[in-house]
Amino acid sequence: MQQVDKTMDLLLSKYLSAMISYEGIYRVETYPYPEKSLREAVLNAIAHKDYSSGSPIQIKVFPDALYIWNDGELPPNWTLERFVTTHTSKPRNPDVSNTFFRAGMVESWGRGISRILQECTLAGVPQPYFDLEMGGVDVRFSPRIAQSVSEKMSEETTVKTTVKSGLKSRVKTLELIKENPLITIPELAISLNKSKSAIEKQIAKLKENQQLERIGPDKGGYWQIKN
Repeated sequence: MQQVDKTMDLLLSKYLSAMISYEGIYRVETYPYPEKSLREAVLNAIAHKDYSSGSPIQIKVFPDALYIWNDGELPPNWTLERFVTTHTSKPRNPDVSNTFFRAGMVESWGRGISRILQECTLAGVPQPYFDLEMGGVDVRFSPRIAQSVSEKMSEETTVKTTVKSGLKSRVKTLELIKENPLITIPELAISLNKSKSAIEKQIAKLKENQQLERIGPDKGGYWQIKN
């Protein structure tokens, strides 16, 4: 029972990064894989492990996948197709499975795989892939790819919008300076409905791009637009 809790704590605190959002004043952490599915997979691996083999349960975390493998073959004549659909319970370690059940850690025997699939579906995460490897059962989880792409596109859109807005504002600044080379920064701020510091940043950017030059002092000088 401690294996389950400690494994989940380690995965969520060290190996997986959560996306932070807010619902009102409450902070919400969304992990790339549904926590309930991962927990069910860990429970399943512990309950069905072949403890006579001496091989430990193996968990591998990559940027684009998470693998959980346990050394425990399927019952005779069982296929992967039967394994991932509704099936009768045939626990390799009945005492372990019964302990998990009586402790309320699992709802019922024989529903572990269906719960893993169900939680992934509810969370909008790709269905995990099951495979038989090296005499054991391997489950591969895929992260919230669609969500990651959406977040990236949103960030790129924000950056593009900011850049476009800044460029448009600098063009307007140049137009006002062209109309009146003697215009002051406070007057530009009023005309563009921006703060004085924002105009100063625009002027600095125009100077950096060699589009604008100040001739003379702040008082008594004038702006010169450079080609």
